[in-house]
Amino acid sequence: MNDKTQAEFIPFHAINEFMRSDYRLMVIRNALLALPKLDRGLSAPIDQLTKKLVRVPGFRNSVKAPASVKAVAMVKPFEQSPKLVAAILSAWAESRSELRQQIYDILTAREWKILPLEADRTKLPGFLTRWPAEDDFEVLYTAYTEAHPDGEASIDDMSLMVVWLAGRLPIDKVSKDEIPEPEAPEEESET
Repeated sequence: MNDKTQAEFIPFHAINEFMRSDYRLMVIRNALLALPKLDRGLSAPIDQLTKKLVRVPGFRNSVKAPASVKAVAMVKPFEQSPKLVAAILSAWAESRSELRQQIYDILTAREWKILPLEADRTKLPGFLTRWPAEDDFEVLYTAYTEAHPDGEASIDDMSLMVVWLAGRLPIDKVSKDEIPEPEAPEEESET
């Protein structure tokens, strides 16, 4: 691979530079509220990281705190922990499965080089920094609203889903042919 197409990653928690504080809290709260309905594989990492990183006043075990209370206490760790960001975004995306599929379809139709839907993005080292210059969030939101006129996702939700599925933050805007193919993360063995 030459320098022009070398993949560069930045840690997942860099996304906080792109999120408003009110939206960050809403994403955390929505992910936590969805956990009881999601697969244990998504909730276990969040529970482990909550126990390790989050302190909720009045609770010896922060995992036991109500989601709304826990979400407020989780904001600071979310700003600092790449693993917590990945776990929360993975749960959030899973809880929004219809939007996830819609955005995946839009990105693949626009010939974005992205991992399959079922890939575990939490195993990646972070977000790629190269973004297709011709596809800013407004262009993608227009494509979303045209494809799904009854869609209820805000531009914030659509943008976050694009970032998570693409595994990219809009830092270095380049043409699509300068973006390398993504590589699926390797699964960790459970030994």
